[in-house]
Amino acid sequence: MSATDGFGYLLVHFVEDPDGYGEQVYFSLSDGDDPCAWVRLNGGAPLLRSTVGTTGIRDPFVVRGPDAFYIVATDLRIYGGDDAGWDAWTRHGSRSILVWRSTDLVTWSEPWALEVAPPEAGMAWAPEAVYDPDRGEFLLFWSSALYEPDDVEHRGDSYSRVLAAWTPDLRRLGDTQVLIDRGTGVIDTTILVEDGIVHRISKEESFAPGSLRVYHETGPALLSGGYRTVATRIGADAHDRLEAPVLFRDHHDDVWYLFVDQYSRRPQGYVGYRTTDLTSGRWEPIPTDTFRMPPDTKHGGVLPLCGDEWARLRAAYPA
Repeated sequence: MSATDGFGYLLVHFVEDPDGYGEQVYFSLSDGDDPCAWVRLNGGAPLLRSTVGTTGIRDPFVVRGPDAFYIVATDLRIYGGDDAGWDAWTRHGSRSILVWRSTDLVTWSEPWALEVAPPEAGMAWAPEAVYDPDRGEFLLFWSSALYEPDDVEHRGDSYSRVLAAWTPDLRRLGDTQVLIDRGTGVIDTTILVEDGIVHRISKEESFAPGSLRVYHETGPALLSGGYRTVATRIGADAHDRLEAPVLFRDHHDDVWYLFVDQYSRRPQGYVGYRTTDLTSGRWEPIPTDTFRMPPDTKHGGVLPLCGDEWARLRAAYPA
């Protein structure tokens, strides 16, 4: 197998564990080259922990750069940590994200905290990044509720927007820009660029009638305003609560996979959808008898692997 041949997939995630400490980084690896079958590595134990910020890790996402891999994550610990509640975390949560770096997916740096959200933000949640080879930088994006500059205690009404900034190394940030502002809360955006088209899948937080819920947009550029919505309420006919979309392409076939995290009942965790026409917005559920993932696998990101990366991970962290 050459260094560029695709084989296998890595899912980084946390685990829903109200009675324990699952808010850490876990690795799950595809069963061979099957993107619908997953095994949790390291004997089911977490691989990365945090001793900075809140000491909690939620929503980890892995991105490939030109010479290294990075994991970015929300700095938030709910279970066994701060029990203030969602409203308090939205208004006064961490405005920093957590970052790790690796050159081989096996040995990782200690985490560092990167302050991304401006002072008028209440928090920084669900960070992801996409590398732009033409620019030679990552576009880092995350969700923040923004308050009026004179509302220093963040007592007023607000809603989550998706903010973004360019960064060469996930240590230095350019100017922060608003990526998505619908006038109602939007979180958990993920992005995939295919054939010059940018695909964004996000979650509208409202559950009111007419809410888009998990929705799919297409546009001409990462920071373009010319997006159109091609699908709404993805999976809502089968699941009442969905979030945290994961979007990636099959190594070999014209098939794209969308995993969404259902949290309306226990065990929580991902359910799968796929399409053979990404621009159509038509997502079909993956039959449950062919979609295998350990329960309570929560909000993460998938990295398609190549060369010996799958074998290296399998050897370093047995299932």
